[in-house]
Amino acid sequence: MSRLSNSNRAPILCYVTDRRTLSRANEPDGREALLHKIQEAAAAAVDWIQIREKDLSGKECAAVTSAAIERVARPLIRGRGTTRILVNDRLDVALSQAAGGVHLGENSVPVEEAGKLVDSRIHSQDFLIGVSCHSVEAARAAARGGANYIFFGPVFATPSKAAFGAPQGLARLAEVCRAVSLPVVAIGGITLEYVGLCLSAGASGIAAIRLFQDAQDIVSLVKTLRTQKV
Repeated sequence: MSRLSNSNRAPILCYVTDRRTLSRANEPDGREALLHKIQEAAAAAVDWIQIREKDLSGKECAAVTSAAIERVARPLIRGRGTTRILVNDRLDVALSQAAGGVHLGENSVPVEEAGKLVDSRIHSQDFLIGVSCHSVEAARAAARGGANYIFFGPVFATPSKAAFGAPQGLARLAEVCRAVSLPVVAIGGITLEYVGLCLSAGASGIAAIRLFQDAQDIVSLVKTLRTQKV
Protein backbone atom coordinates (compact mmCIF):
# COMPACT_ATOMS: atom_id res chain seq x y z
CA MET A 1 0.00 0.00 0.00
CA SER A 2 1.04 3.57 -0.50
CA ARG A 3 2.30 5.90 2.21
CA LEU A 4 1.41 9.57 2.45
CA SER A 5 3.38 12.41 3.93
CA ASN A 6 1.59 14.44 6.59
CA SER A 7 3.50 17.70 6.16
CA ASN A 8 5.34 20.12 3.90
CA ARG A 9 2.97 20.07 0.97
CA ALA A 10 -0.05 21.75 -0.50
CA PRO A 11 -3.35 20.47 0.88
CA ILE A 12 -4.90 17.24 -0.36
CA LEU A 13 -8.02 18.09 -2.36
CA CYS A 14 -10.69 15.41 -2.69
CA TYR A 15 -13.88 15.74 -4.72
CA VAL A 16 -16.55 13.36 -3.43
CA THR A 17 -19.13 12.63 -6.12
CA ASP A 18 -22.92 12.81 -5.99
CA ARG A 19 -24.39 12.49 -9.46
CA ARG A 20 -27.94 12.89 -8.17
CA THR A 21 -27.43 16.65 -8.07
CA LEU A 22 -25.99 16.64 -11.60
CA SER A 23 -28.88 14.97 -13.44
CA ARG A 24 -29.94 16.64 -16.66
CA ALA A 25 -33.38 16.63 -18.24
CA ASN A 26 -32.14 14.50 -21.14
CA GLU A 27 -30.11 12.22 -18.90
CA PRO A 28 -32.08 11.32 -15.76
CA ASP A 29 -29.48 8.87 -14.46
CA GLY A 30 -26.77 11.53 -14.33
CA ARG A 31 -23.84 9.26 -15.19
CA GLU A 32 -22.61 11.21 -18.19
CA ALA A 33 -22.90 14.46 -16.26
CA LEU A 34 -20.88 12.84 -13.47
CA LEU A 35 -18.13 11.69 -15.83
CA HIS A 36 -17.95 15.17 -17.36
CA LYS A 37 -17.55 16.68 -13.89
CA ILE A 38 -14.87 14.11 -13.03
CA GLN A 39 -12.96 15.02 -16.18
CA GLU A 40 -13.19 18.72 -15.29
CA ALA A 41 -11.94 18.06 -11.76
CA ALA A 42 -9.01 16.02 -13.04
CA ALA A 43 -8.12 18.71 -15.57
CA ALA A 44 -8.08 21.19 -12.68
CA ALA A 45 -5.62 18.92 -10.83
CA VAL A 46 -7.83 17.80 -7.96
CA ASP A 47 -5.77 15.16 -6.14
CA TRP A 48 -8.42 12.55 -5.41
CA ILE A 49 -11.90 11.84 -6.73
CA GLN A 50 -13.96 9.51 -4.58
CA ILE A 51 -16.70 7.65 -6.45
CA ARG A 52 -19.48 7.73 -3.88
CA GLU A 53 -22.61 6.57 -5.71
CA LYS A 54 -24.17 4.31 -3.10
CA ASP A 55 -27.31 3.46 -5.07
CA LEU A 56 -25.37 1.72 -7.84
CA SER A 57 -24.99 -2.05 -8.01
CA GLY A 58 -21.53 -3.57 -8.00
CA LYS A 59 -21.65 -3.95 -11.77
CA GLU A 60 -22.80 -0.38 -12.27
CA CYS A 61 -20.22 0.98 -9.85
CA ALA A 62 -17.50 -0.92 -11.70
CA ALA A 63 -18.64 0.57 -15.02
CA VAL A 64 -18.63 4.12 -13.62
CA THR A 65 -15.23 3.57 -11.99
CA SER A 66 -13.74 2.21 -15.20
CA ALA A 67 -15.11 5.15 -17.19
CA ALA A 68 -13.84 7.62 -14.58
CA ILE A 69 -10.33 6.16 -14.73
CA GLU A 70 -10.43 6.41 -18.51
CA ARG A 71 -11.55 10.07 -18.40
CA VAL A 72 -8.82 10.98 -15.91
CA ALA A 73 -6.17 9.31 -18.08
CA ARG A 74 -7.04 11.21 -21.27
CA PRO A 75 -4.20 13.18 -22.87
CA LEU A 76 -6.01 16.51 -22.47
CA ILE A 77 -5.58 16.23 -18.70
CA ARG A 78 -2.58 18.42 -17.95
CA GLY A 79 -2.89 18.88 -14.21
CA ARG A 80 -0.24 19.08 -11.51
CA GLY A 81 -0.13 15.31 -11.29
CA THR A 82 -2.23 12.23 -11.80
CA THR A 83 -5.64 12.40 -10.20
CA ARG A 84 -6.34 9.33 -8.09
CA ILE A 85 -9.71 7.60 -8.34
CA LEU A 86 -10.93 6.19 -5.02
CA VAL A 87 -13.99 3.98 -4.66
CA ASN A 88 -16.27 4.41 -1.68
CA ASP A 89 -16.89 1.20 0.29
CA ARG A 90 -16.56 -1.26 -2.63
CA LEU A 91 -13.11 -2.79 -2.22
CA ASP A 92 -14.01 -5.45 -4.78
CA VAL A 93 -14.69 -2.78 -7.40
CA ALA A 94 -11.58 -0.80 -6.51
CA LEU A 95 -9.39 -3.87 -6.96
CA SER A 96 -11.08 -5.25 -10.07
CA GLN A 97 -10.89 -1.89 -11.85
CA ALA A 98 -7.34 -1.05 -10.70
CA ALA A 99 -8.47 2.13 -8.98
CA GLY A 100 -6.13 4.21 -6.85
CA GLY A 101 -7.69 3.18 -3.57
CA VAL A 102 -10.76 2.48 -1.50
CA HIS A 103 -12.50 4.58 1.12
CA LEU A 104 -14.07 2.60 3.94
CA GLY A 105 -17.04 3.68 6.03
CA GLU A 106 -18.16 2.59 9.47
CA ASN A 107 -20.02 -0.43 8.05
CA SER A 108 -17.38 -1.43 5.50
CA VAL A 109 -14.89 -4.28 5.80
CA PRO A 110 -12.43 -3.61 8.68
CA VAL A 111 -9.30 -1.80 7.56
CA GLU A 112 -7.06 -4.65 8.75
CA GLU A 113 -8.91 -7.15 6.55
CA ALA A 114 -8.91 -4.74 3.63
CA GLY A 115 -5.16 -4.33 3.95
CA LYS A 116 -4.58 -8.08 3.93
CA LEU A 117 -6.71 -8.50 0.83
CA VAL A 118 -4.96 -5.65 -0.96
CA ASP A 119 -1.52 -7.07 -0.09
CA SER A 120 -2.56 -10.49 -1.38
CA ARG A 121 -3.83 -9.08 -4.66
CA ILE A 122 -1.53 -6.20 -5.59
CA HIS A 123 1.75 -6.52 -3.72
CA SER A 124 3.62 -3.58 -5.22
CA GLN A 125 0.85 -1.45 -6.65
CA ASP A 126 0.27 2.05 -5.30
CA PHE A 127 -3.08 1.77 -3.51
CA LEU A 128 -4.57 3.82 -0.68
CA ILE A 129 -6.95 2.69 2.04
CA GLY A 130 -8.84 5.47 3.76
CA VAL A 131 -11.33 5.32 6.61
CA SER A 132 -14.14 7.66 7.68
CA CYS A 133 -13.88 8.44 11.39
CA HIS A 134 -16.15 10.40 13.70
CA SER A 135 -14.17 10.26 16.95
CA VAL A 136 -10.64 10.30 18.30
CA GLU A 137 -10.96 6.64 19.25
CA ALA A 138 -12.02 5.65 15.74
CA ALA A 139 -9.13 7.62 14.25
CA ARG A 140 -6.62 5.86 16.49
CA ALA A 141 -8.13 2.48 15.63
CA ALA A 142 -7.88 3.24 11.91
CA ALA A 143 -4.24 4.23 12.32
CA ARG A 144 -3.47 1.03 14.25
CA GLY A 145 -5.26 -0.98 11.58
CA GLY A 146 -3.02 0.31 8.82
CA ALA A 147 -5.09 3.03 7.16
CA ASN A 148 -3.17 5.39 4.90
CA TYR A 149 -5.37 8.39 5.73
CA ILE A 150 -8.64 9.22 7.45
CA PHE A 151 -11.59 11.47 6.75
CA PHE A 152 -12.82 13.22 9.88
CA GLY A 153 -16.16 14.95 10.21
CA PRO A 154 -18.59 16.35 9.81
CA VAL A 155 -16.56 19.38 10.84
CA PHE A 156 -19.34 21.81 9.89
CA ALA A 157 -23.06 21.37 9.29
CA THR A 158 -24.00 19.73 5.99
CA PRO A 159 -27.05 17.79 4.76
CA SER A 160 -24.94 14.93 3.38
CA LYS A 161 -23.51 14.18 6.85
CA ALA A 162 -26.60 14.85 8.97
CA ALA A 163 -26.87 11.16 9.81
CA PHE A 164 -23.58 11.38 11.73
CA GLY A 165 -24.92 13.87 14.23
CA ALA A 166 -24.01 17.42 15.15
CA PRO A 167 -20.93 19.04 13.59
CA GLN A 168 -17.68 18.06 15.32
CA GLY A 169 -16.10 21.52 15.05
CA LEU A 170 -12.54 22.71 14.65
CA ALA A 171 -11.45 21.91 18.21
CA ARG A 172 -12.31 18.22 17.77
CA LEU A 173 -10.65 18.20 14.36
CA ALA A 174 -7.47 19.55 15.95
CA GLU A 175 -7.66 16.88 18.66
CA VAL A 176 -7.87 14.12 16.06
CA CYS A 177 -5.00 15.59 14.06
CA ARG A 178 -2.83 15.55 17.20
CA ALA A 179 -3.87 12.00 18.05
CA VAL A 180 -2.65 10.31 14.85
CA SER A 181 0.38 10.65 12.61
CA LEU A 182 -1.33 9.80 9.34
CA PRO A 183 -2.99 12.48 7.17
CA VAL A 184 -6.39 13.71 8.36
CA VAL A 185 -8.74 15.06 5.69
CA ALA A 186 -11.54 17.30 6.94
CA ILE A 187 -15.03 16.73 5.54
CA GLY A 188 -18.50 18.08 6.16
CA GLY A 189 -19.76 21.54 5.21
CA ILE A 190 -16.40 22.59 3.79
CA THR A 191 -16.56 25.93 1.98
CA LEU A 192 -13.76 28.05 0.59
CA GLU A 193 -13.89 30.23 3.70
CA TYR A 194 -13.43 27.23 5.99
CA VAL A 195 -10.47 25.58 4.24
CA GLY A 196 -7.80 27.68 5.94
CA LEU A 197 -9.37 27.07 9.34
CA CYS A 198 -9.26 23.30 8.80
CA LEU A 199 -5.63 23.40 7.73
CA SER A 200 -4.72 25.60 10.69
CA ALA A 201 -6.32 22.98 12.94
CA GLY A 202 -3.88 20.41 11.56
CA ALA A 203 -5.78 18.83 8.66
CA SER A 204 -3.72 17.66 5.69
CA GLY A 205 -6.50 18.46 3.28
CA ILE A 206 -10.21 18.74 2.66
CA ALA A 207 -12.90 16.65 1.01
CA ALA A 208 -16.19 18.00 -0.28
CA ILE A 209 -19.08 17.42 -2.62
CA ARG A 210 -20.58 20.83 -3.25
CA LEU A 211 -17.36 22.86 -3.05
CA PHE A 212 -16.11 21.15 -6.21
CA GLN A 213 -19.31 20.00 -7.84
CA ASP A 214 -21.01 23.40 -7.77
CA ALA A 215 -17.94 25.40 -8.76
CA GLN A 216 -18.51 27.54 -11.84
CA ASP A 217 -14.76 27.66 -12.47
CA ILE A 218 -13.12 24.66 -10.85
CA VAL A 219 -9.68 25.55 -12.24
CA SER A 220 -9.71 28.91 -10.45
CA LEU A 221 -11.07 27.26 -7.31
CA VAL A 222 -8.26 24.72 -7.21
CA LYS A 223 -5.63 27.42 -7.85
CA THR A 224 -7.02 29.36 -4.89
CA LEU A 225 -7.00 26.28 -2.69
CA ARG A 226 -3.40 25.54 -3.67
CA THR A 227 -2.32 28.82 -2.10
CA GLN A 228 -3.20 27.35 1.30
CA LYS A 229 -0.39 25.52 3.05
CA VAL A 230 -0.58 22.56 5.39
